[in-house]
Amino acid sequence: MRAPVNPHSATMVAMQVLSAAEMQICDRVTSERYGVPSLRLMRTAAAAVAGCAREMFPRARRVTVLCGCGNNGGDGLMAARMLAAGGLQVTTLLLGSIDKLTDDASEAWRELVNPVQGLIHIVTTAEELAHHNSALATDLILDAIVGAGFKPPLRGLALAALEWVSASAAPILAVDLPSGWPADATAATVESPVFPADAVVTFTAPKPAHLFGQLTRRWHQPIVVAPIGSPGEAIVSSLNIGWAGSALALAQQPRPAAANKGNFGHVLVLGGSLGRSGAPAMAALAALRTGAGLVTAAVPAPILPIVAAVAPELMTRPLTATEDGQIAADNARPKQIEALTAGITVLAIGPGTGQSADTIKFVAGLLSATKMPAVIDADALNILARKPVLLTKLALARTLVLTPHPGEMARLAGITTAEVQANRLAIARDFAQRHGVTVVLKGWRTLIAHSDGRVVVNSTGNPGMAKGGSGDLLAGIVAAMLAQYPAQPARAVEAAVYLHGLAADLAVRKAHEHTLLATDSLRELASAFQVHMPGRNGYVWLQGLPPESLPAAPPHEGKA
Repeated sequence: MRAPVNPHSATMVAMQVLSAAEMQICDRVTSERYGVPSLRLMRTAAAAVAGCAREMFPRARRVTVLCGCGNNGGDGLMAARMLAAGGLQVTTLLLGSIDKLTDDASEAWRELVNPVQGLIHIVTTAEELAHHNSALATDLILDAIVGAGFKPPLRGLALAALEWVSASAAPILAVDLPSGWPADATAATVESPVFPADAVVTFTAPKPAHLFGQLTRRWHQPIVVAPIGSPGEAIVSSLNIGWAGSALALAQQPRPAAANKGNFGHVLVLGGSLGRSGAPAMAALAALRTGAGLVTAAVPAPILPIVAAVAPELMTRPLTATEDGQIAADNARPKQIEALTAGITVLAIGPGTGQSADTIKFVAGLLSATKMPAVIDADALNILARKPVLLTKLALARTLVLTPHPGEMARLAGITTAEVQANRLAIARDFAQRHGVTVVLKGWRTLIAHSDGRVVVNSTGNPGMAKGGSGDLLAGIVAAMLAQYPAQPARAVEAAVYLHGLAADLAVRKAHEHTLLATDSLRELASAFQVHMPGRNGYVWLQGLPPESLPAAPPHEGKA
């Protein structure tokens, strides 16, 4: 068995996402090639379930465990024994006949009943569930009915159990997956019946549903991956999907003692127009807060005083403005561009620019005349949507990061927003590969699609971010990370997206989803940089945050 990972280690191996079939192969290879018995894997998984039950629901004294006859049920049976041995009042319901248990689940059953640990009932028909209504008066329910190997929809006794459980007010901890949820689904929701969940613990690696699905009743409730003994060599996937949190370690590398501002790049934020000064100001401030050595905001002259007042550390450059206060085409002359971009390492262009004819000429001219990495956001995306041939040319020999919301993605791809939302993974991946760019497709589970076909899923962020300004902050954060880590652009973008959502998750602990402002998140960036991953015992929290990983809360802070 692998040793637990130090929860405060700055090193974290990239986490692959495995399909249900690949996870079965991983378990088999772990046993057959690496000599880890399947029963030991089950024991370790059960220990993780029992540990998570105690950690996530510390006040629970009565636990009801619902078990199927497969290996997922075996995990539940072993967890029931461990919780009972730990002094909790455990009631276990086996949904099915003993003779239908798999080999390892049969051993788990024998250990549970010899000697008997808690109350144990065998339920073979839907009608029998009503005889055990007392089990619904509990502090916690463990859902170990079916796991990743199950093919939906729920039927028969499992479906009846779903209706039966609905009468209980107890929280539910799902083992592997909420029963009925298809492991390989990449949609946020599914139409077939599934068990509700207030926490999920899975093992070794996430399946697609763990990152894409809204598995829990609330966005902040835990989804945890626990290592159970499979070596890294056995964890192999062809899905080419990863998790953005793996890149957090990049942002937490200590800086050299002799570092100077020149070591961390110079970001140029280009944007703004009359009446839209906030967008470039927020992008620039985010770049400063994220660690760029220098940040310059180039904005139309009429709004420069407003932007300059955002932070004394921010440098500014006035741009010639049109009569209506947008960036004039004259700024795209070769001498002006040369002076504007001298010493710049990363561009961030688009926040608040507008889409006048002059601005279109400026954006196209600037990007065509430069080769440094660029983050393209907001109006600049809509400008490039009109010039798809130009987009492909711009990506040659440079890092180009596009940060569209679904509507902007639809315009770039020439399809509807509904089509984007119905197939986010394929559309982002295909667009990134065809144009040689990195696409950050914002929304529930923001996707980072790279030009090599790899897609990384971000699991931080919350509904409070659905306000103006969030995208401007993200553009600045991405630009700053690219400026600091030019040799690792892919990981820099992934870390930036994760940090952006993580800062918002920390900020909402002190506010409310309705009242959260984008700049509230910016104030929590420092805390986001200090969050430790993975958590206790090497468990990785895909959703939610382990309490021990959080910076100390101020004394006045209420409950999360």
